[in-house]
Amino acid sequence: MQPSSKLRRFHLFDCMNYIFMTLLGIMMIFPILHVLAKSLSSEAAINSGRVSLIPVDLTFDNYQVILNDPSILRAFGVSVFITVVGTLINLVSTASLAYPLSRQEYQGRKPILMLILVTFIFSAPLIPNFLLIKNLHLLDTLWALMIPGAISAYNLFIMRSFYMSLPNELIDCARTDGASELRIIWSVVLPLSKPIMATMGLFYAVTHWNSYSQALYYINSRTLYPLQLRLQEIVMNNSMAEAGGLMEELSNVSPSGVQMSVIIVSVLPIMLVYPFLQKYFVKGMLIGSIKS
Repeated sequence: MQPSSKLRRFHLFDCMNYIFMTLLGIMMIFPILHVLAKSLSSEAAINSGRVSLIPVDLTFDNYQVILNDPSILRAFGVSVFITVVGTLINLVSTASLAYPLSRQEYQGRKPILMLILVTFIFSAPLIPNFLLIKNLHLLDTLWALMIPGAISAYNLFIMRSFYMSLPNELIDCARTDGASELRIIWSVVLPLSKPIMATMGLFYAVTHWNSYSQALYYINSRTLYPLQLRLQEIVMNNSMAEAGGLMEELSNVSPSGVQMSVIIVSVLPIMLVYPFLQKYFVKGMLIGSIKS
């Protein structure tokens, strides 16, 4: 009787867990559906408060307005550039530091690891960071959004754990065959690092795409605004077009509908990509957690 009672308890726990997670997922979907419904509804329907989860008087005028606004298209391009180039910088920098720190023959790895651990626990305040960016002449440049955060301490430790799990026999065999360190990295380490590189690339890309605070602190030129900062400007100030821009089109749509449309455009790339790459996020969280 005892095993069957334990089995029933486990089934009850699983059922309650499924019900709770389903309700939680529905609660998270409702705000997205409301934003999507508003972005596809007419001005009269939005102003009268008739829009909830289903579009009323279906229209694409809100999306037409934002797609005709050059400032939003420019901000979208800036965000794509930051995400692609910044992620490449992150991967090269993190891998270049994580691999030597994973090798036992590197004698100076422990002091460096301790220094990195200090930066992981205690982050620098805003003012010293701002002064550093200013002294490096990176203010009001896109490099200020990519260079300072080139290496994440958290991602570095994950990547180091992966490199430590690689068989030493492979590297020793390559050295026995006369391969140089660069040849070992290019021909042995990198081909085996595709899972961790994909995982870290996703972590860094999502961070760059959602980056907002750094652009707010370091970017002054409106032409260099990323999409998230342009979105904040639209939501807070109801500012869509630049001077001499889309005033005639804006008179036919609801400002709230335009704001919701910009939100959908900003989150759509991640929403489309994430379901296909979710396994890499899960794998990245498990890397280094299991000892062989």
